[in-house]
Amino acid sequence: MKVALAYGQGHLEVELPNHTTVVRPRPQPALPDERAALLAALEAPIGCAPLREWLRLGCKVCIIFPDITRAMPNERVLPWVLDYLHSHGVRDEQIVLLNSTGTHRPNTPAELEKMLGPAITARYRVVNHECEDYAGMVQFGHTRSGAPALINRLAAEADVRILTGFIEPHFFAGFSGGPKALMPGVAGLKTTLGNHGAENIGSPRATFGINEGNPIWDEMFDIAQRVGRSFLLNVSLNEEKRITGWFAGDLGQAHRRGRDFVRESAMQRVDSPFDVVVTTNSGYPLDMNLYQGVKGMSTAAVIAKPGATIILAAECREGLPAGSPSDQLLRSVRSPAELLARICSPGFSWPEQWQSQIQTLIQVRARVLLHSSIPDDLVRAALLEPCPDIGAEVRSLVARLGPTARVAVLPWGPLTIPYLAG
Repeated sequence: MKVALAYGQGHLEVELPNHTTVVRPRPQPALPDERAALLAALEAPIGCAPLREWLRLGCKVCIIFPDITRAMPNERVLPWVLDYLHSHGVRDEQIVLLNSTGTHRPNTPAELEKMLGPAITARYRVVNHECEDYAGMVQFGHTRSGAPALINRLAAEADVRILTGFIEPHFFAGFSGGPKALMPGVAGLKTTLGNHGAENIGSPRATFGINEGNPIWDEMFDIAQRVGRSFLLNVSLNEEKRITGWFAGDLGQAHRRGRDFVRESAMQRVDSPFDVVVTTNSGYPLDMNLYQGVKGMSTAAVIAKPGATIILAAECREGLPAGSPSDQLLRSVRSPAELLARICSPGFSWPEQWQSQIQTLIQVRARVLLHSSIPDDLVRAALLEPCPDIGAEVRSLVARLGPTARVAVLPWGPLTIPYLAG
């Protein structure tokens, strides 16, 4: 059978055995009028007063939006939100748009213009969060590990915070969206390192679909609440990146409603694990670099047998990226086992170590191959095996394992989260 894998800004067609199990999200129709549905959500939010009642004369408004690595349709959503604010008396100079880069690199002016539209970047103050600019942050106590809980001052000192984003299953936070806009979206690097430490990442509850009782999520939500009340404006998206639902209002209640909605389409049950799992990173923008690729690997690992082979198709047009903290960490060792031991050693701390830790946790129980635009030598330096031809590799594996070998493919990667029965 031929299967189209989400890859870059298009698709990669591969020929897989006819008995391959294809795991996709349940189809969700796009809203017939996205803007009208947004305005209705702002006027009748979940668990709080309409957004217009939050606005006061001269109030400072901070709108937090996802960075370029996320598929959020900022270019559609933000103009509607801004029009709503203006219709209720908010002036341009009262508004700041804060890019929740987390620990990622700042987005360039050209990228911001592409993400938001030139009319917005020319008219409003748009700021990249920088996770090591500690002078520009406010502290709200400490994390459970003792790290300072630092939040960008523009968000912390705003009178009205609007947290935008989209909800999908997340490989260690349960679901994306919600408080992640603040923590780690506009948090200090020290704060994120404390929350994403080896012990929390290694928790069995730090995984897809689990929020309450997940040590990472619980602390994110706690820190977000310390900052003060925020108005949540999250969306759900289908495979075409069209909006299927708005979840606006109280941070906890609105997000809970949203993740229940997303769970119905994204979480797919399978009866038993597989010998070979082909996955993606859901295409652009999530497959821009290998740092994000761990999400696709994690999706496949959920249904992979011990000793299975996972093949990730991710374009990685930005590479690892070269010279990034995760790239440096991967290059510092010779094997996944050595890297895992280093990360879990007492006192070890490294920016973005959580991505490498999760990769190595997968690799101690499965072989992981990568089909990408990254040169083979750099793929090997990242402790992975290059896979130039996915179809040929799968056929070779099935020939070696025999006709009963179980093969699965997740064409949209982490947009679909499979889980094993029981």
